[in-house]
Amino acid sequence: MAAVISRGIRVVGLRIPNNSIVPRVNFSFRNLPKSKKILCGALGLITTGGIGLGVALQTAVWASGFELHPPSYPWSHSGYLSSFDHASIRRGYQVYKQVCAACHSMNYMYYRNLVGAIMTEDEAKAEAEEIQVLDGPDENGNMFERPGKLSDRFPRPYANDEAAKAANNGALPPDLTFITGARHGGEDYIFSLLTGYRDPPAGIEIREGMHYNPFFPGGAISMARSLFDDAIEYDDGTPPTTSQLAKDVTTFLRWCAEPEHDDRKRMGIKAVMIGMSLIAVAFYYKRHKWSVLKSRKLAFKPKQY
Repeated sequence: MAAVISRGIRVVGLRIPNNSIVPRVNFSFRNLPKSKKILCGALGLITTGGIGLGVALQTAVWASGFELHPPSYPWSHSGYLSSFDHASIRRGYQVYKQVCAACHSMNYMYYRNLVGAIMTEDEAKAEAEEIQVLDGPDENGNMFERPGKLSDRFPRPYANDEAAKAANNGALPPDLTFITGARHGGEDYIFSLLTGYRDPPAGIEIREGMHYNPFFPGGAISMARSLFDDAIEYDDGTPPTTSQLAKDVTTFLRWCAEPEHDDRKRMGIKAVMIGMSLIAVAFYYKRHKWSVLKSRKLAFKPKQY
């Protein structure tokens, strides 16, 4: 490619007469008429003002209400070269199964998703077989129950949304599959919400059936505190403190929302390394091909009469 371009430049250069005048574009804001200067200045002010207004409105929305904004926590998977803590994901699944699954569904998670991430195939099959799934019809046209398989979804705690509302004082527990991506703050918000329950301060009244959490919009949340010290017993012997339970289940929820996280970063590292190698080769090739043009010497030799 560089050789073709260089040959084209040589041909164009040979076709230009010696006495030809090549016009030059000399654009400057100083040379514009006064009306165009005023128009450009007005457009710049409008653009700057629009951007400033948007930032101010967004900041005002974030600052409205009585909720606190979650702090930024040093998650082990937040670095550019960091991966998920799969031991924490496994513990987080245990927290979800024993605590969160009583009210919250994960309609887009299948037992096959656990294979290779936190469980072996045999462990995931045994986990799926613990549930009973309504299937059918059989050869007689009847529905029947069977043990779960890897292709089955996580079980729903309620038959439908109306049953979920009736069991939770009219509040619908959200599906947790993509909850970390659906909430501003991501895993920082989820962790702060799970560990942020406290008594309401003076002057704030919480009606019956609601609970005070300063990280929830409005401060009043219908979900009661569900994580306590020693609420469950981890299989690997990790001390089940409240913060540890919240950290593990938040990591699990983050993995559910982005299971390709580790593969994406791995592919990004490979792409950067290959790109740097190609840039180095292209730079050397460019220097090699253009060195003749950049180092040539032009000399005028008049005709001898």
